[in-house]
Amino acid sequence: MPGLSVDEVACRYGLSAADIAKLGSAENPYGPSSAAQAAVAEAISRVQLYPSWTAEPLRERLAETYGYEQRNYLCGAGETEIISVLIRAFAGQGDPILMPAPCFPMYHLFAEAEGRVADLCYEATDRPSMAVDVDAYVAAIRPEHKIVFITNPHSPSGTWTAESDLRRVIEAASHCLVVLDEAYVHYSGDPGGIGLVEEYPNLIVLRTFSKVYGLAGLRLGFGVAHSGVIDVLLAAKPTWNVGQLQIAGGVAALGDHDFVAKTVDTICDARSYVQDLFDAKLDRFRCVEGSRSNFFLIELLDHDLNSTGVWQSLLERGVITKDGAVSFRGLGQRFLRADVNFRQRMDQLVAALGDLP
Repeated sequence: MPGLSVDEVACRYGLSAADIAKLGSAENPYGPSSAAQAAVAEAISRVQLYPSWTAEPLRERLAETYGYEQRNYLCGAGETEIISVLIRAFAGQGDPILMPAPCFPMYHLFAEAEGRVADLCYEATDRPSMAVDVDAYVAAIRPEHKIVFITNPHSPSGTWTAESDLRRVIEAASHCLVVLDEAYVHYSGDPGGIGLVEEYPNLIVLRTFSKVYGLAGLRLGFGVAHSGVIDVLLAAKPTWNVGQLQIAGGVAALGDHDFVAKTVDTICDARSYVQDLFDAKLDRFRCVEGSRSNFFLIELLDHDLNSTGVWQSLLERGVITKDGAVSFRGLGQRFLRADVNFRQRMDQLVAALGDLP
């Protein structure tokens, strides 16, 4: 779920909105792709028309971009809508759904809202890095699981799971649907797991336009899987769930390669920069190493501090982060999650942490 808004924090603490570092929502600091903005503006002239109920122009562009055929793609109002649809479609009332702990909270929130059982694998984390322990996760897979989630890069740690380990999870869960969530994959330096879809009929790979493409407010995501999986989801999804503006923005964004490259270069540079800042300037906080995403974990090394208190103190200093104790089950009171952003925002974060009493 997104962090607090800049306007809310500015109003609450009497701060200038321009001076606030919003580091709680993993948004693109550059904003939206200019090509997508232009396409959305042009599409306004078509808003009186119903869109294709399958978002066919976007499915066509996705097939051109990533391979496979149009029938292998499902489009939704963000990844989150697709997650909710696949939980309804592939798990029945009372069925267990496996997910690592901590994880993206929408997995368990949607599962519980739909009367399914969210089975969080709390043993599947290695505390120094917070990376998923694949051995423990594979061992936790049971025949009664209907869906198995894995996120790569992992949220909230940003750590990477190698393809060989992804294969272990997919093959151990061959009896059910495996959902590989790649919302942050552009920042990883790896092409990701879409190529695995050809080999595994029980796999769906999810991606979003909210992160590297800067279209979080437009609400757009997609899944790619064998056509049998997609057909089930098409039957379960709302009919016109993706509108004219979303289709136009997504098609344009997929072609704006320069914008994606600029964003990735900026984030990767700032990710190394903030790690160095933590090492050089802070002794009560640790930047958890290994993130290949556009966010990272901050560990509280001073046991007189807790994540909720630090989160609140940062807000008062104009820095928005995520409180791990509130946002992620299983993370506890020792961690915050912060976005990677422009270098000056990383300076602001480190200065605010250093200013805490």
